[in-house]
Amino acid sequence: MRAVTAALTMLAIATLVPVHAQDAAVAPAAPQAQAAPPAQAVPTVEERLADLEACINNVARPAKQNGAASLVPGPGPGANGWQMVSTALVLFMTLPGLALFYGGLVRRKNVLSVLAQCLGIACMVTPLWWLCGYSLSFGVNATSAFFGDLSNAMFRGIEPGNTGAGYVWISDSIWAMFQLTFAIITPALIIGAIAERMKFAAVMAFVALWMFAVYFPFAHMVWSTTGLMCGPLNPNAAIKAIDFAGGTVVHMTSGWSALVLCIILGKRHGLGKEPLAPHSMVLCMVGTGLLWVGWYGFNAGSALGADAIASNAFVTTTLAAATAGLAWALTEWAVKGKPSVLGICSGIVAGLVVITPGAGFVSASSSVLIGVLAGVIPFLAVSYLKRIFGYDDALDTFGIHGVGGTLGALLTGVFADEKINPVVATLKHGLLLEQFKAVGVTILWSVAATAVIAFALKAVMGLRATREVEVTGLDLSEHGEQGYEH
Repeated sequence: MRAVTAALTMLAIATLVPVHAQDAAVAPAAPQAQAAPPAQAVPTVEERLADLEACINNVARPAKQNGAASLVPGPGPGANGWQMVSTALVLFMTLPGLALFYGGLVRRKNVLSVLAQCLGIACMVTPLWWLCGYSLSFGVNATSAFFGDLSNAMFRGIEPGNTGAGYVWISDSIWAMFQLTFAIITPALIIGAIAERMKFAAVMAFVALWMFAVYFPFAHMVWSTTGLMCGPLNPNAAIKAIDFAGGTVVHMTSGWSALVLCIILGKRHGLGKEPLAPHSMVLCMVGTGLLWVGWYGFNAGSALGADAIASNAFVTTTLAAATAGLAWALTEWAVKGKPSVLGICSGIVAGLVVITPGAGFVSASSSVLIGVLAGVIPFLAVSYLKRIFGYDDALDTFGIHGVGGTLGALLTGVFADEKINPVVATLKHGLLLEQFKAVGVTILWSVAATAVIAFALKAVMGLRATREVEVTGLDLSEHGEQGYEH
């Protein structure tokens, strides 16, 4: 059997050799062999473990000694998941949180007008953010200290699998969406000051112009790596201030702009002569609760990962909100004889506002002190400033967000602690002065830009609804609907 097998093998070889030899004789000469591509560097086990540790600890990926690519190249599931939840929570603050909070505070004939303004702003700012707003705030090639560029217009270069635009472990796409929710709620806060009397078309036109004149520049100045006031990220910042989640960018810009706009717009008809009381404190309280819950995305989400700093922001947010609600109620009880539900709700929101710029920078004990001040100082602003100066800030946007945001920015300079957040260590010396500078720039810019926009629109299209529309109510007159049938 072995002999047969050997014979067959020899026969096959003999048959094949002439064929291959003939093929070689008639075939063209083979091209010169290509050099084999260099083998890609492979990370070592130690380097792979370092990648995993960096992901878990929410810190930057370590460099590979042999140039190997990370095997964890995209977003980290944990950090990215928390960022998506936080993004949804911040949107939840506007829709339905702020809409219900403001909606309950107006008269029943104007409740839908407030809801329409919140909805309209969300639907307008979103495509504007995609078109150019994100890029004007965080454009990757921006070199100006005041403005971004158009390098990321229409989300060019913003891909779900890319990281680094916001942080190393979150998707660039989710970073853009997270920042969008801030861009939505900021102008929506303004409508509280001008509620019940500004035309819907004028509100939308004002917000569109205001985003370019105020919000996009401040998002860049405070949070961009080339921004004028971004102490943590820009070593060349002219003002080395800190703002964890939007004390200047969100609350001060909206609050001070609201003051200017309500003064230019004028008072509501019947103010001081007839009751203008909230129509539903139930809606107001529900809206307050939704704002409080959503604020965890606002503050803890600004840590850009589910890490210790996010946990600290969660704790300080809770303590400041509850303490401010108690402080406002006690102050109102002492001054007016009764603690109102409106007062408790206002105090909670004031506490959330004031802690925002320092949530990830201050300790739990400091947040309690901040909460006490947040409950007292905005209460005094709401109760007495309007009476002294005679402006009609309908739902106390300036008293809570303007005054509260300013107070929070300054208190952050007082209480920021490097033990809570290491970024504070290199900025602590002279920080309070830098916070004052940032506050000054924010007030001057917001006031000037708002005045120019408001007067321009007043001349071109008019800002205010007619007296007849205001008396009838904006719901029926502007939207053809009623919030309540009976």
